[in-house]
Amino acid sequence: MNWSIEFAPLVPTPLIWAAAIVALILVAVLVLRKSRGALWRGLALAALIAALLNPTLREEERESLANIALVVVDESTSQALDKRPDQKAAIRTEIEARLGKIKNLEVKWATSAKGDTTAGQGTQLFAALNSALTSTPPDRIAGVILITDGQVHDIPKSTSALGFDAPVHTLLTGTPNEFDRRIETIEAPRYGLVGQSRDIRVAVREAGRRPGSGGPVSLRVRREGRPDEIRTAAIDEHVTIEMPFPHAGTNILEVELETAQGELTPANNRVVIVAEGVRENLRVLLVSGEPHAGERTWRNLLKSDAAVDLVHFTILRPPEKQDGTPINQLSLIAFPTKELFSDKIRDFDLIIFDRYEHRGILQLAYYDNIARYVEGHGGAVLVAAGDDYAGMTSLYRTPLSPILPAAPTGRVLEEPFRAKITEEGFRHPVTQGLLGANVIGPDRPATWGHWFRQAEVRPDHGRVVMQGAENQPLLVLDRKGKGRVALLTSDHAWLWARGYDGGGPHTDLLRRLSHWLMKEPDLEEERLIASARGLKLTVERRTLEDGVSPVTISAPGGERTEITLERERPGVWKTTLDVKLPGLYTAETQAPSGPLTAVAHAGTEDPREMSEVVATDAKLKPLIEQTGGGTFWTRTDAASAGRDVALPRVSLMSGARVLAGSGWMGLKDREAFVTKGVKLTPMFTGLLALATLLALMAMAWWREGR
Repeated sequence: MNWSIEFAPLVPTPLIWAAAIVALILVAVLVLRKSRGALWRGLALAALIAALLNPTLREEERESLANIALVVVDESTSQALDKRPDQKAAIRTEIEARLGKIKNLEVKWATSAKGDTTAGQGTQLFAALNSALTSTPPDRIAGVILITDGQVHDIPKSTSALGFDAPVHTLLTGTPNEFDRRIETIEAPRYGLVGQSRDIRVAVREAGRRPGSGGPVSLRVRREGRPDEIRTAAIDEHVTIEMPFPHAGTNILEVELETAQGELTPANNRVVIVAEGVRENLRVLLVSGEPHAGERTWRNLLKSDAAVDLVHFTILRPPEKQDGTPINQLSLIAFPTKELFSDKIRDFDLIIFDRYEHRGILQLAYYDNIARYVEGHGGAVLVAAGDDYAGMTSLYRTPLSPILPAAPTGRVLEEPFRAKITEEGFRHPVTQGLLGANVIGPDRPATWGHWFRQAEVRPDHGRVVMQGAENQPLLVLDRKGKGRVALLTSDHAWLWARGYDGGGPHTDLLRRLSHWLMKEPDLEEERLIASARGLKLTVERRTLEDGVSPVTISAPGGERTEITLERERPGVWKTTLDVKLPGLYTAETQAPSGPLTAVAHAGTEDPREMSEVVATDAKLKPLIEQTGGGTFWTRTDAASAGRDVALPRVSLMSGARVLAGSGWMGLKDREAFVTKGVKLTPMFTGLLALATLLALMAMAWWREGR
């Protein structure tokens, strides 16, 4: 039972205060005048005011609630170093036993696991604490105990962010005299131009000291396709290293620090710089044979691509057009055939002929230049044709024909049809995974809008990746010498751009097509890809063939193993394996086009977590002291093989201001309860108040009458 007195005034409180002041003044006047009944009159007025206050006796039936102690265990990667796992397990066992002996105390456990959601963010100890607090009443929290090495990366700036008023204590794993070295990346590029180099800056950091430390150290620099380089550096010195970009796509450089004797871990003695190699803007020459609806589609697509510099010409006045207009009155510019197709042809990465017919604008020698530009110099040509490809003025009837993958039959198919992907198209990166494609198989039509015209062709070589009317080739891709050629036998792709009949993925298709022709690494048909997440290495092989050769994996220590890939989907073979050592892994295999190589770095998933691993009390100490808690170094008994651990004494304290000291830590008794019943009894109302008031007034009259 709990007893208390409450007041429920019968009139507004300001009136009661006013009455009390008036009564006090009256009593003071009576006292100064030495009136005989002053005391009794004062008591009568006090009784009247007490009756107006209406005092009530409150009787509560309460049930005590248990205090709650939250214990958060750090399970991050750094807690797996040295003897910390055994130490952590011993602390947990001992603290669980001690807290279990305290009456009226409930213990909740939380774990800051190293899940995918926190990869790259370090130890998120207070995130785990906040998750546990969502189901815990703040007024019942007696305290929080953190079991960690002190390397925490989400410490709140103030105690107000915690959301409770209770001490936070820390039990530290590890030892105060640990020693470790690591490499810190000061500056690193995210990209670089292919064929050029950029500088990176690193520094060797040292935490703790050991006898003889602080001298020069050796760094081993590994670059793709180059022998290792040995560099010497001093502690905290900024070292500049050149990073080359030999190819487009991912480029990797690794810097490894020699392992020192007595070092806590060599896991952070290695940094890997991953940067994208990008080519300078690709130059595209678009030649439209005549103005038509699809011309703007090609122009808009290429102009919107930030990686492309476009030069566009449209033939508005072919030579056979004679209308008598004098040349000096024409505002059109002459087509610079010699400059484009002779002097500067090698400056272009791709030449597109859009509905272009041979009408004598280009001399035959220029077509021969284009063919040699493709085969000998690695250029690319795309012919986006329609009925123009089927006639006598077709580009196929020029010296360009040896590099074109299909010959026209002279027939034009003018009927509605839906484009669909072929078996080879499902494997080719240009058409693989297009939105709305016939994903079940080539016999299942796509959901794209209709086209209405297509030139019939007979493929001589190359790969047919899309079909159209009457299952005739719609898109043919081919490699010629060092270059590439593509033939699109319909000029109705612009219908997709306009959204006709539901439209289609014109942007994805045409952009992939143009970038494949310009040798984008991500769009190679035969490709080997290696990637790593932690110590899990994933090898992916993309191919147009029905099977793939085994892949040889070279580990950092020189060990070589052969693995077999499993088919994931058409054109993609993949497998994931666990590796033992962190570092650069090289994957090699054979392809129809020659050997393929890929490089990946395996290591910790969370570089921030492993950047600082030496146990410390400095990071948590300011917050711990603000809450009134304590920080304690724990130690295990070597003779007990880590099973016994020395911990501070734990006590549940009520009303104490100091909650931590040498060898002990306290939990706050919150004295929380739940009220099960309330009984209210009026103390000065009704007949009792009236009788008391009349009695006091009668005594005042009696005293004055004497």
